[in-house]
Amino acid sequence: MNAGGDHEALLTQVRTWIEDDPDPASVDELRELLAYAEGGGVEESERDAALAGLADRFSGPLTFGTAGLRGRLGAGPHRMNRAVVIRAAAGLAAFLRESLRGAAPTVAIGYDARYGSQAFAQDTAEVVAGAGGRALLLPGALPTPVLAFAVRYLRADAGVMVTASHNPPEDNGYKVYLGGRVVTGSGEGAQIVPPADAEIAAHIAAVASVASVPRAAEDAERTGGTIEVLGEDLTTAYLTRAASLTNDEVSDRARAGLRIVLTPMHGVGGALAHEVLRTAGFSDVQLVREQADPDPDFPTVTFPNPEEPGALDLAFAAARAQDADLVLANDPDADRCSVAVPDPAAEGGWRQLTGDEVGALLGEQAARLAVGGPPRTDGNLAGGEVDVDYPTHTDHNLTRGEVVVGAVGVPVLASSIVSSRMLASIAAAHGLRHRATLTGFKWISRVPGLVYGYEEALGYCVDPGAVRDKDGISAAVRIADLAAGLHAQGRTMLDALDDLARTHGVHATAPLTVRVSDLARISRTMERLRQAPPTALAGSAVVKSVDLRDGGAPGEPDLPPTDGLLYLTEAGDRVIVRPSGTEPKVKCYLEVVEPVEDCEPVASARARAAARLQDLIADVSEAAGL
Repeated sequence: MNAGGDHEALLTQVRTWIEDDPDPASVDELRELLAYAEGGGVEESERDAALAGLADRFSGPLTFGTAGLRGRLGAGPHRMNRAVVIRAAAGLAAFLRESLRGAAPTVAIGYDARYGSQAFAQDTAEVVAGAGGRALLLPGALPTPVLAFAVRYLRADAGVMVTASHNPPEDNGYKVYLGGRVVTGSGEGAQIVPPADAEIAAHIAAVASVASVPRAAEDAERTGGTIEVLGEDLTTAYLTRAASLTNDEVSDRARAGLRIVLTPMHGVGGALAHEVLRTAGFSDVQLVREQADPDPDFPTVTFPNPEEPGALDLAFAAARAQDADLVLANDPDADRCSVAVPDPAAEGGWRQLTGDEVGALLGEQAARLAVGGPPRTDGNLAGGEVDVDYPTHTDHNLTRGEVVVGAVGVPVLASSIVSSRMLASIAAAHGLRHRATLTGFKWISRVPGLVYGYEEALGYCVDPGAVRDKDGISAAVRIADLAAGLHAQGRTMLDALDDLARTHGVHATAPLTVRVSDLARISRTMERLRQAPPTALAGSAVVKSVDLRDGGAPGEPDLPPTDGLLYLTEAGDRVIVRPSGTEPKVKCYLEVVEPVEDCEPVASARARAAARLQDLIADVSEAAGL
């Protein structure tokens, strides 16, 4: 077909979409572009720009994958908008009906304060009700962990959370959880994984039109569907559960004496996180005033992600002004938590801990809580062997807070394959098991017997019995409790990290991330490494090169296939390269392990590890063409 034919086919597709789009704002956006693209009395450059804009919006459907939907707000099938969300909700409802053999599903629906979130949640509720289901809308803009909690607490068959988490302001997204009668066992209440994602996507593709989707009040009345806006009881139940995650060995006085600065990064977690911490006994918590209230423009940060450089500058300023002991930062939907501590050696006197450092600290805490004591010293700390049995672990009744005991074998600590290997060593030292999973809490949170899981991207699951996802608020409680206990002893979290290094060696990690505008660059980078893998890194020979597309990994033979590459060197260093699953990035995860010799200052081992890590970064950058 010639260019003119291509253009006319595109314009026909746009006109068809406009006729079916229920959102006047989206219709206006497309009509304006269409008028320019049709070329009536406009400059050629304006016509070309309009055609390019339409071609991008109609380049294909926004893909529904294991992260649900996520993309830029705007009109057309390749954007986040009401038409796309209605189709997605209809596909989900059809999948649930099929899974339940025609029974009416119950779906919990939450949303954050981003542009479009509340409307997308309302549309989802109307579609669920129109399909004869029971839609349970959360009582306002709330954090993602509250929705994940609601799926299990309410025994819902599914959950939908409208959020783009830490993405830029122009994005939004649509996460899906399954539970109730659809998924039972360790995956109940977790985000979807294959094959459910493909099955839902197939049902979405089968939606003939938005106009054909039942969602009006009369449709719900005809099908017996209902929409219920939940009361504050749900939020109170979550708050009570999260606030209960403190350790009896830490005194009320220690908690009350800890000075905390908290920022929700313009997201929806500020008020709830503040109240959870206060209820847990942390009475001296100050919110960063400029970032305390939800704001979909995220005006004080370039990216609303605590990992990004500069994101915590206002929190650090507040911490210095208040002589604080701890900085806690949630991302906009409060499923992640970043931690910073006073450090005289750091610029400005404060140091942000890495996700792996916090993951190790919480892992050691979780292991001690699981077995009721300090680590053993007779285990193989590097190999992860387990030679003792712990026949039970405790879980909580979500409705009454009672403790019940279930026989699940040896408790498990889990982390994503790209996270530090220290957690495996911690697990072995306590006689626990460790599992490495694919990246993402949809995998981590469904590990059988899980008592704690984390990923290096600031995600921590400290209470999988209640929230089978990362939860930045409950993690904040556990972190604050750890800091308070150390503070009462005249020690810091930096001291606790040194303790771990003496036992397990220094595990120095660093990310190497490149954001791209041309998505084809990501596949070219991966292909370059597959065709010419490095033979040495940081002066050490590569002894193992694993293409994760084939499935399996060192120590994890059952790991499902994923697009990634793993390299191990003779020195014990590890590199993993993979495309980001949610952003246009190539991500490299680097780790160096350096033992601490007897009577050696930990700082000396850290210096050796840091130097080798820099060599690793340089070599990986060259090998990957970054």
